[in-house]
Amino acid sequence: MLSKDLEQTLVLIKPDALKNSLTGYVLSQLSEFHTGLRIAGAKIVHVSRMLGEEHYAEHRGKVFFPSLIEYITGRLHQPDSPGKRRVIAFVYQGPDAVAKIRDIAGPTNPLIAREKKPGCIRALGTLAPLKDSMDNIIGERMDNLIHASAKDDEAEREIKLWFKPHDIPPSMQAYPTEKCEDHFYIKGSKLYVKYEPGSVCLLAPGDLAWKSDLETLRLLYEGKPSVCSFEAVVAKYLINETDD
Repeated sequence: MLSKDLEQTLVLIKPDALKNSLTGYVLSQLSEFHTGLRIAGAKIVHVSRMLGEEHYAEHRGKVFFPSLIEYITGRLHQPDSPGKRRVIAFVYQGPDAVAKIRDIAGPTNPLIAREKKPGCIRALGTLAPLKDSMDNIIGERMDNLIHASAKDDEAEREIKLWFKPHDIPPSMQAYPTEKCEDHFYIKGSKLYVKYEPGSVCLLAPGDLAWKSDLETLRLLYEGKPSVCSFEAVVAKYLINETDD
């Protein structure tokens, strides 16, 4: 179990917040003055479909999943401006990080947020109806400005999905790391330990990686089952590599 000082949570400032110039407001609400938490990592991310689908993996198969991916990848709010499709990802660290950020973010549903906690960040969000090909409403999508990890184990999974160890200062790395001793390449959806023409190097000997990622890559290369998916491991290494 992590010490209280090392507790971490992931925060994403989503495309709707960026489009509406709410970045400064969100950061002021999440400041050390209000939370007592420190920023351990920050990056601007062009969200690929792979990253978006892994982040929202629990919602696969739900009626709103396709729209949710269009939302987090920025295609909904910046359909004609690919250069503006981005989110800002943060790791916040400190005692009760998950609970503190969730409290400031407010309820997931913006309507409930406005009713139950009108001063929270998500009270400024909106709901968007989802329609089928016959224009019938079949659900709704919540454009709620930010993402905040719900539980400690979810925070670990999400931080490892969005951040590599080197994105976080050594003294603030909360999860076990390991030096890689092999090469790992990706081409399409296949993993290699030797270079193949057209492949991308994920890790090389000497690179620092999350220990759990290396364990997953070794198991997958050996054709053995792994708790973590291939895409969940490699997505972070492809961040800002393409315009997907």
